[in-house]
Amino acid sequence: MPDAGQETPAEDRDVTADTDARPLSDEHRSDDGTDGEPTPAPVPDETLIAAVELAREALQEITPASTVGEPAGHVVVDDHVVSLLFANTMAGYPGWFWTVTLSRTADDAAPNVLETELMPGDGALLAPQWVPWSERLADYRAAQEAAAAAAADDALDDADDTDEFDDDVALSGDPRDRDRDGIELEYDEDDVDAASGDSDDDDDESDDDDSDEDDEDEEDESDEDDDRFEDE
Repeated sequence: MPDAGQETPAEDRDVTADTDARPLSDEHRSDDGTDGEPTPAPVPDETLIAAVELAREALQEITPASTVGEPAGHVVVDDHVVSLLFANTMAGYPGWFWTVTLSRTADDAAPNVLETELMPGDGALLAPQWVPWSERLADYRAAQEAAAAAAADDALDDADDTDEFDDDVALSGDPRDRDRDGIELEYDEDDVDAASGDSDDDDDESDDDDSDEDDEDEEDESDEDDDRFEDE
């Protein structure tokens, strides 16, 4: 540690404050992950790009020639590695491309076929992502629990509505003034009075009939008494 007033030697200084400490971007890193010059883009191999017939012959080993359409471009994978794309004519695979990957070991070497496959392009029709059974079962159980809770809430609401209806009927007076649904019945008072009058007339006629029967019974008893006196 230097004494006060002495200059700190250059080798003991913290130089991070005088430099940009930001990490290098991926384009400035080498293939092995160390900092260095940016990795150059692979150079298209024109010989591989032109090997269309070789790619078609390779595809005919895995699919009928009628399912392979016109060339649809290429992808430079690496130096001396190119994938050639062909249109797919099979029904049910819109947006898919036949893909043949070619390579060669040197500029003067012949092309070789690495792989052939049917690959999806942008907007291709794909199967939904696979979901593990445990997750699907958990979703199913959650849906069942939600449905049961909703049914319980509906039943509780129905019970509350029934209680409110009973309270309304009790407070409204005569429950006969309402039908089973709680709707107030409308009727004409004149019709009610007329019906009441008919009921009174029926009661009067019934009383008259009872009186006539009593008179007849009394006459019969009187005649019997007279006959008894005459016999004596």
